[in-house]
Order: sequence, then structure tokens, then C-alpha cells
Amino acid sequence: MMTDRRLNEPFKDKVAIVTGGGRGLGKAYAKALLERGARVIVSDLGTSLTGDGADPDVMSEAMHALQVDGGSFITHSGRLDNEDGCQQLVALAIEQFGALDILIHNAGWVGYQPIETQEEEFLDRSLGINVRTPIWLSKHAWAHLKLSPSPRIVLTTSDRAMYQRYAQPGLTAYAAGKMAQVGIMNALSMEGKPDGILVNAISPVAKTRMWGITQPPTDLKPEWVVPGLLYLASSLCQDTGVILRASNGQFTATRFCENPGVTYPTDLARIECASVEDVAHNWPRIKEFGDA
Repeated sequence: MMTDRRLNEPFKDKVAIVTGGGRGLGKAYAKALLERGARVIVSDLGTSLTGDGADPDVMSEAMHALQVDGGSFITHSGRLDNEDGCQQLVALAIEQFGALDILIHNAGWVGYQPIETQEEEFLDRSLGINVRTPIWLSKHAWAHLKLSPSPRIVLTTSDRAMYQRYAQPGLTAYAAGKMAQVGIMNALSMEGKPDGILVNAISPVAKTRMWGITQPPTDLKPEWVVPGLLYLASSLCQDTGVILRASNGQFTATRFCENPGVTYPTDLARIECASVEDVAHNWPRIKEFGDA
């Protein structure tokens, strides 16, 4: 029982925004927050698998699934790939609940397009939801988060962007957007330190509609990602600038770490070279990756 109370307390009456909250991981996040007494603004435009269009039935169906005791929520279905849309979403949270404690940017889409046929509209769609949205949401949420006793931002990245071994052909636009959120996390985690705004990212693997799943999966379940997300969004978490990988009920944290002894930017504490021949000769030592 003590564990249950400790898990519930960080979210009691907290106000959270969850983007992409009408389906899959986002709906699982929103439901878990509501079950723990949070007040949640669930935003989802109901876009198609190609990232365009809008389907109001998505939020209508989500409303039934999210009716739980102890929490309250409102829905939002506006576009978030522009500043006005993001400002309106934050304003809605303040208007309805009077505060904002947690910002979870989960919305996104997976689209495949070979680099030789890459289209500007396709790229803009990916960069809109993955780059512009988290920046504009953070901009308009920032002043309100400063007033929270435990302000948290959780962004979403992907193993397919961070690790070359998991990359797939055709995912250049997707990888660019997901890797951008790591950079946004790093920058905001430093900018938020003076005000206690902790900014982290989750890299989830879960079988949702993006996998073409139509029935509840037997593995890689979205709900198995939820404990990690809840931790990053709660006052229990005291770290910032951390990426939490979550897959199949397992979790591991990672971040880009410097070599020991570095004095940036003047001394990388590594291999000195004065010519291209030096670099070629020392290449085996230069490329000593930590995962080798």
C-alpha cells in the first residue's frame, strides 16, 4: 500500500498536457495519469497513418476509454505544427485548470520515403510535429511551468534515430525529427535548471497502429512503457537531460557522454593529429567507440 500511495501522490491534482493522446502510447499515458488523480489535456488531431487529415472520432472514442475515477480531462483536436496552435493548447490548459505542471510531447508519425524521392511536403510534415511543436509548446508552457513545484517536460525520441544499427531506409525525415528532440531536450534541460524545470526524453518501443497492429499485442505492449513515462513526469525524478529507452517492460537510461578529462572546447583529451596522414594512421584509436 505504501508503494501505491507514493506512486499516486506525485500526480494528485497536477495538470498535464499529453499530445497524441487519443491512441496508442499517448492514450496509455493519459489514462495512467488520470488514474493517479491528475488533470489532463488530451490533444489529438486524429491524423492518418501518413500524418495528414483529421478524424474527430479518434477523440470521441478516447473519451470513453479515459473515463476513470479520480482524474478529470478535457480534449483538444487542433493542429500543433505551428505556434498559434501550440499557444492555444497551453492557453486551454490554463483556462480550464489554472496551472500547468507536466508537458508530454508524444504526438508523431512514421513515414517512409527514399532520399532520392524526398518531397518538401513530406519533410515539412515530419519536422512540424517533431521540431516545431516541442519548441512552440515549450515556449508557451515555460512561464506556467516556472510556477509549478515540480515542472516536467518529456519529449519523444527513437532508437531508430539514435543508433545506426536500428536505422531503416526511407526514415531520414523521421530520424531527423526524432534526433532533433534529443537536441531540444539537451538545450532546454540547461535552460530550465535555474527554475527547476526538468526536461527528459523517452525512446519507446511499442506495438501500436504504426506497426499495422489491429489487435492487442502479446508483447511490446504500450502499457509496459507507462511506468518509465510516469517516472520522468513525476517529482520522483530528479534528473534532467536523460533519455529513457523503454521496451517490453524493460528500461535503460542513456545520454551522450564526454571522454574523461575533456576541457571543452580546447582539449578533447584524445588523439593529436597534424595531417590527414596522421588521422588515417591513428584512425583505429580515434574511432574507439564505447560499444565496440
